[in-house]
Amino acid sequence: MKTITLVKYGEAKNAFEIRDIEIPSPGDDDVLIKVTSMGLNFADVVARRGLYPDAPKNPAVLGYDVAGIVEAVGSKVTHLNIGDRVTALTRFGGYAEYVKTSAFGVAKIPDQLSFEEATTLATQACTAYYCLCESINLNPNELVLIHAAAGGVGSIMTQIAKHKNCQVIGTGSTTKQDFMKANGVDFCIDYTKEKFDEAIISKYGKRPVDVIFDSIGGKTFKKGFKILKAGGKIISYGVAAQMNGSKSGKLKTISVALGFGFFSPLQMLMHSQAIIGVNMLRVADKKPLLFQKVLNEVVSFAEQKIIKPRVDKVFTVDAFANAHEYLESRKSIGKVVVNW
Repeated sequence: MKTITLVKYGEAKNAFEIRDIEIPSPGDDDVLIKVTSMGLNFADVVARRGLYPDAPKNPAVLGYDVAGIVEAVGSKVTHLNIGDRVTALTRFGGYAEYVKTSAFGVAKIPDQLSFEEATTLATQACTAYYCLCESINLNPNELVLIHAAAGGVGSIMTQIAKHKNCQVIGTGSTTKQDFMKANGVDFCIDYTKEKFDEAIISKYGKRPVDVIFDSIGGKTFKKGFKILKAGGKIISYGVAAQMNGSKSGKLKTISVALGFGFFSPLQMLMHSQAIIGVNMLRVADKKPLLFQKVLNEVVSFAEQKIIKPRVDKVFTVDAFANAHEYLESRKSIGKVVVNW
């Protein structure tokens, strides 16, 4: 089978090679999937740049999520059959014609959902659902700030937050704000033209925000803490800030880490505030039954149209580097997908 293998950190056009390897055989608890569509995530870009510690060492096959047809199942797998249309979390290895992955991270998809749309579910929608429905419990009329609200995770977070009758503030560039408004964002902020914390204080007053969902990290996280209401929560699920600016390597990591600031448990106790970190790969690895529950709930939300997956662009394998470059440009609105 063919794989798209990361062989060199850096620019997408020089980073990947197509290589042939043997088709893997599923273990007792595994599923083998013939991949139709591969989803790209911003973490893939971070890994390609050599900035993601969890990524396997080169040569490596990246990729977190796929959709396709079940080719084979392990002896202990009972909820899936050969020929099922599925979406799956792959924990790397998704850039391949065939993927072997744990059955706990695989779910059937309804016929009305395309394979391209289904790639949004296992990583991005599961992250959104876990952040909003497992790590905390949103209450009606709460004021929620979602950074990168037009992105794959942020757009689904917005849909779930509106389903829970919350008010949503979203950050995103001007070119994305029509989509953000149509998707349910009540107050849009162009982070390239104004400081989001000052814009929120100007409109809502001091410390008005109940919950912040932060995929940026660094100084953005620190500013968010200053507008968080007593009893508020920050859910941190990404560090896109490490892709900004001219610094690189350890120097960049240190700079971003310092940008978060320092927080005392006593400080949070006095204001009844919480900081929650979310890494869905860790959840899938350490709590597979919980991840399976989340994935099944996400598929159900998609069937009920609470979640409406948006695919921005679909590329072919021949244009794989272009797909990576497009995602890295931050021009995408929704999911970027590559089809075999």
